[in-house]
Amino acid sequence: MIDVALLAGRLLFVVLLFLFLFAIMKTGVGLVSGQRKSQRSWTLSVEKGPKELRGVSIAVRGPVIVGRSPNADIVIAAGYVSARHAKFTLMGQNLFIEDLGSTNGTAVNGKNISAPCALRSGDLVSVGDVSIRVRQQA
Repeated sequence: MIDVALLAGRLLFVVLLFLFLFAIMKTGVGLVSGQRKSQRSWTLSVEKGPKELRGVSIAVRGPVIVGRSPNADIVIAAGYVSARHAKFTLMGQNLFIEDLGSTNGTAVNGKNISAPCALRSGDLVSVGDVSIRVRQQA
């Protein structure tokens, strides 16, 4: 009788363990595959600047670095741009811009920023004479 009870207990434990792992996997798959469908996505579009950059559009899925360095996500090959000039960062469904200690600064809608700044859809970020439009899409 005790053997049957132990076997039933073990089977119940295994079933509960599989249900728990399934619930974790179901949640984790949405996080691993990127943004959930209910979240809005952000895009960065270069509106003004060098001819080779105009019209470039980037979907923001993680940090986006703007700078002169070839390792930057948006490379601006100009002397007025620092190697790592500014960084766009996603925090939840919000997008922030941060100046990375550049010499000439970063502006949002014409105002220089000194700390991380939350962006709204339609904002214009300026790095020297390069203008990047920020858009949030449903």
